[in-house]
Amino acid sequence: MAGSGRATLEDVARLAGVSRATASRAVRGGELVSAANREAVRRAVADLGYVPNQAARSLVTRRTDTIAVVVPEPDARIFSDPFFAATIAGVADVLEDTPKQIVLLIRSRGGGNERLLGYLEGDHVDGVVVVSHHREDHLTDLIARSGLPAAFVGRPFSSLGELQYVDVDNRMGGRMAAEYLVSTGARTIATISGPLDMSAALDRLEGWREALLDAGLDPSIQYEGDFTMGSARRIAARLLAEHPEVDAIFAASDLMASGVLSVARAVGRDVPGDLRVVGFDDGPVAPDTDPPLTTRTNPGRELAVAATRMVLSQLDRQEYRAPVILRPRLVIRGSA
Repeated sequence: MAGSGRATLEDVARLAGVSRATASRAVRGGELVSAANREAVRRAVADLGYVPNQAARSLVTRRTDTIAVVVPEPDARIFSDPFFAATIAGVADVLEDTPKQIVLLIRSRGGGNERLLGYLEGDHVDGVVVVSHHREDHLTDLIARSGLPAAFVGRPFSSLGELQYVDVDNRMGGRMAAEYLVSTGARTIATISGPLDMSAALDRLEGWREALLDAGLDPSIQYEGDFTMGSARRIAARLLAEHPEVDAIFAASDLMASGVLSVARAVGRDVPGDLRVVGFDDGPVAPDTDPPLTTRTNPGRELAVAATRMVLSQLDRQEYRAPVILRPRLVIRGSA
């Protein structure tokens, strides 16, 4: 060890029996290092008490060891919707065994693009995972301008710069929801969509419409929500008053489906006796409603894991198959 008594990266490499470059990549959590070499370096770091000099390393690598999770939603929604908690947990899962940390960037949908771009271009982060973007956010353009390694959770509205993304097949999920309701005998099927400036909401709505048309049913009873329980309560009260003949509702998120259930109880509609309700997400809300929700899966944690790996692969200049599209599954419970 160096005479100063402080272990150096060269000491770690010597003890681990690897090159300095390999030791450096292993300490940074680089995925180009074999499992055996990573373990050898890990033991050497522990034995020597090696602590990386972050300031010096940043000057050499020009990396901050920080990944930004950008969520252009109000903080009230971010901290109340389980999907966002699942996505942040998925990013953390991937970064757990690396030196990288997360910074959460919340931006209101009314502006702030230049401020956000300034932060992203200011050498504060190494890469970006974008969750739940809206058409009006123009985040696809902003991220492409930043030049940062990036991946979207959810299909971007623009292919500018060949942006990488992961998503569940929302169109298929909407179709599956409608087809299942038809198979149960429902004939007047309404939907409460998500906000139609989001690709997920548009795709779920389109799949629902296609399935009803294929079944020879009317797809005209549709209302636009915002993926929150509160919006669904207001809309469901109006929907059931204006269309008492409705015998099934596909709500484009579990939170909205939960809101529908509470309104149905309040107005005396029996679920699933004379009103069937299907949600979308299969998050922690779904099994705890009364009755438990029939729904489609939207695995936020798995999506975020894939998106984060995309970003790390870009940082390590590795090829990564993109986009990644997951197939939703039907989860049948008591609401339909």
